[in-house]
Amino acid sequence: MDPATTRQVVLLSRPDDVPRAEHFEIRETPVPDLAEGQLLVRTEYLSVDPAMRGWVSAVANYAEPVGIGEVMRSLAVGEVLASRHPAHQVGDVVMGMFGWQEHAVVDATAVWLTVVDDDLPHSLALGVLGLNGLTAWAGVHRVLRPRAGSTVVVSTAAGAVGSIVGQLASRMGCRTVGIAGGPGKAARCVEEFGYDVGIDYRAADFQEQLAAATPEGVDHYFDNTSGPITDAVLARLAPRSSVLVCGTAAITSWDPWPTGPRVERIVLTRRARIEGFLAFDHLDVLEEAVGELADLVRSGRLAHREHVLDGLEHAPGAIAMLYEGSNEGKLVVRLP
Repeated sequence: MDPATTRQVVLLSRPDDVPRAEHFEIRETPVPDLAEGQLLVRTEYLSVDPAMRGWVSAVANYAEPVGIGEVMRSLAVGEVLASRHPAHQVGDVVMGMFGWQEHAVVDATAVWLTVVDDDLPHSLALGVLGLNGLTAWAGVHRVLRPRAGSTVVVSTAAGAVGSIVGQLASRMGCRTVGIAGGPGKAARCVEEFGYDVGIDYRAADFQEQLAAATPEGVDHYFDNTSGPITDAVLARLAPRSSVLVCGTAAITSWDPWPTGPRVERIVLTRRARIEGFLAFDHLDVLEEAVGELADLVRSGRLAHREHVLDGLEHAPGAIAMLYEGSNEGKLVVRLP
């Protein structure tokens, strides 16, 4: 029997910085009837991603901000309970932009992927076999395009995206340098994710360690942070290098405009390329990327971590965990 009501997490107020639990509330609401072309999905896992800070900000972003009182925008994975669209059948497991809610009535266009790897946990469709995997795969293969022997540096290298980037680059024969917060995560880069070198950006001698790890300079940089970490890496750019800007976690506000070292001269003299990256621009290769990554996960050749929170009530405070660095892998919320 289809549910009559569902619980949702809605945006209560707009944060000035990182969204926290007090900026959301949980409400119970009736489940609407399906219109033609819609699905009813019982969500199994909700995704928690750094991009959510931008989605609730009043400052201009690449996406329209979530409105006050609206369900928090989120990728989710779950089972189709009812369908009025021929491409989706009852019992299908689908991943898409369903929001932070226990049950979602959505247009079929909200579905990104039908999960076919039933031998693997469905939660992976939100991480290594979802947006995080696509970000890493497309960033490496479509944007950075490193060659064997090149030096690839990754910030937030033990995170859900960075850990995959390092492993993909290593498989291509690159020398990989991972930057992470704290000696434990720096060690994890090497011991668990196969980086050649792991560096703690909080160390007093961070810049000296970075120089020692990149004696020939940095050929490719996958930037998940911006800020002082990126300032240090850009100073090490090699000729004809490339930089992919995927995240700006170190920038807490756009008012006033953030300032830092002027990079134009080093970009000019190194003939470097800097490119902004959004995974949404690469959805055309999602199935290809997931197919390759699933084979690697299944065979044990791609390490990954998950941090699972149980219950919808944990979602409102989860975004802050990402910016505090307290999660130990891809952060998801499991629903009963």
